[in-house]
Amino acid sequence: MADPQRPSPSQYVGYLFGRTLPDSMQEWVRNDLVGPGASVRYVLRFMLPVVAVLLLFLLIPGPIWVPLAMMALLLLPLLYFAVALMNIYRRHRLLSHGLDPDLLTAKAQRRADRTREDYEKRHGRGVE
Repeated sequence: MADPQRPSPSQYVGYLFGRTLPDSMQEWVRNDLVGPGASVRYVLRFMLPVVAVLLLFLLIPGPIWVPLAMMALLLLPLLYFAVALMNIYRRHRLLSHGLDPDLLTAKAQRRADRTREDYEKRHGRGVE
C-alpha cells in the first residue's frame, strides 16, 4: 500500500490549530489520531508550546527550585486534564474529518473479541 498523502507544512500547521484537511488525506488523519503513537503525539503537541512559555519562569531570580515548583504547579494539572480529555478531542477530530469515531475503541474491541473467542474455545458458548 502506498504511503498516505501527507499535508504540506502550511496544511499541517492549520491542522494543529484545528483546521480540517482535504478528504484525500483522511488516511493520514486516521493514522495520526488512532495509529501507533497517537496518544504520545497528542500529549506532546499539547504540552510543548506551554512548556516553551513556562520556561520564562527560569528567569525569576532565586533558588532554581522556586521557578521549577511554579512550573510544576501549572504543568501537572494541565497534563492531567490533557490526558483526561484526549479521547474527547480525538473523537471530535475524527468526526470533523468525516471518519468513524468508533475507530478510537477498535483496538480494545478487537482485544475483547479475541478474549471472548478464546473463552468460547475453552469452555463452550454457554447459555444466551
